[in-house]
Amino acid sequence: MRRSLRLPDHFEPNPLSRLLAEWRASGRDVLDLTASNPTTCGFSYPEAEIRAALSAPSVLRYAADPQGAPAARQAIALYHGHGLRAEDLLLTASTSEGYALLFKLLGNPGDEVLVPSPSYPLFDWLARLEGMAARPVPSYFHERWHLDLGALDAAVSERTCAVVVVNPNNPTGHFLSRTEWKALTDLCARRNLALLVDEVFADYALESPEEALGTALEACEPPCPLFLLSGLSKIAALPQVKLGWIAVRGPGAAEHMEALAFLADQYLSVSAPAQVAAPALLALAPRLQAQVRQRLRANLRTLDASLAAHPHLSRLPVEGGWSVLLRRPALEGDEACACRLLRETGVLAHPGSFFDLPADGHLVLSLLTPEAVFTEALARILPKV
Repeated sequence: MRRSLRLPDHFEPNPLSRLLAEWRASGRDVLDLTASNPTTCGFSYPEAEIRAALSAPSVLRYAADPQGAPAARQAIALYHGHGLRAEDLLLTASTSEGYALLFKLLGNPGDEVLVPSPSYPLFDWLARLEGMAARPVPSYFHERWHLDLGALDAAVSERTCAVVVVNPNNPTGHFLSRTEWKALTDLCARRNLALLVDEVFADYALESPEEALGTALEACEPPCPLFLLSGLSKIAALPQVKLGWIAVRGPGAAEHMEALAFLADQYLSVSAPAQVAAPALLALAPRLQAQVRQRLRANLRTLDASLAAHPHLSRLPVEGGWSVLLRRPALEGDEACACRLLRETGVLAHPGSFFDLPADGHLVLSLLTPEAVFTEALARILPKV
């Protein structure tokens, strides 16, 4: 039987995933430094308020709107501020679905989007599933991460339709600077490209410099089409609610929204409970974010204190987000190092190579990990890295 070329050639797990499955099948515990699901990380959720929001009587009434329920969009617009309006927003079941809609809107089979790397590996498959390609363009590190604007410009081809940036980046934590923003939007305008900005981690600034762009919404009206993505998964630490959104700004915004609404109307994927609950869940978000930020800062302090005893190791600045890059001597490949640490210590860490770090010598650690687990995991792995 024929199968789409958009799918992987095979579904064999990588060596680290295979080793992890074997380890767990044997009944051995794992200290997980890759945790990204806040609902399993020991945070205190206001359960009664969340349940009430999801069970309001209005969830029984279905009123389909391709852009999403007006009340939910209004609450999201008020949450973001910066002049955002309900009519500027389209609701999705996730940011991943948002990307799928945007790639359908902007590209044709064979087209490509440029993605500064290191970055989240999901973009490769989200683009490929739309018959497109995500082309990585390396950023560079000098005291902090920087976009290579010259390399981005040189990478533009006749098949390029958009640039995708994550602000702050996953896993580097790099916030765009205002200088980078001006140059990036000018480049997109000059080369007739759309700009997609993923800001799911924007509420989690940690060591951001003064010139950091907290959100693309605070900048002036962009000279290029701008699509900003976010959602409740990170904003309210509620990935299971499955509610994301796209904000549209810049030239042709009304026409782009009309086309996006047409695409969304073919699926109508966002559930009524998620939309009805959105205003209440956004109101709860600051309380949940405060817990998450406290955890991120505590684990960062623990890491810094632990690294003092291991001068051959260091960590890169964490301007924002939920991860930290641990820099180590590149005596073995990143994935080989992660596999060895799992075998020898029972600690799971992500290899930097999973995120297209420019060279071996990095592990990606989740700062979301419960503090006791994080402390114990560091005690096990740092002497062996």
